[in-house]
Amino acid sequence: MQTLQDLATTNFQRWNDALQTKDPEQVAALYTQDNSFLPTLSPEFKHGQNGAVAYFHHFLEKNPFGAIIEEQVQDLGENAYLHSGMYDFEVGPSDNRSVAHARFSYVWVKEDDGVWRIAHHHSSLKPQG
Repeated sequence: MQTLQDLATTNFQRWNDALQTKDPEQVAALYTQDNSFLPTLSPEFKHGQNGAVAYFHHFLEKNPFGAIIEEQVQDLGENAYLHSGMYDFEVGPSDNRSVAHARFSYVWVKEDDGVWRIAHHHSSLKPQG
C-alpha cells in the first residue's frame, strides 16, 4: 500500500519530470483548472491554467531542476494533502548552473477523474541567515 509520503514523492517527481519537457502546457496540466500559486521567481500571484502556462513559459527557459532537501506531508482529508518543505533549484544553461534555495508548499487534490493535481502552490526564496 502506498503511503502519503510515497504519493507526495511520486507527485513531486511527476512535476519535476514535466519541467524537464520544457513544455508549459504539460506542466500546467498538473494544476487544477482553478489553481492559484505564488511562484518563486515572479512578483505576481498566478491563477488558472492561463496563469500556469504564462509563468511556466518563462520559467522553463531557465532549465529548472528541483531537488527536495527537507519535507513534511500533512493529510488534509481523503482526497487532499499538503506537501511543504525546502528545495534547491538548479537553473541556467548547462555550462553555467546556479542554485536557488527555496521554500515550497503544494496542496494536491485528487480530482473526479482520479488524477492528482496541484490546487495551490507557493514557492519563495529561502531567507539568508
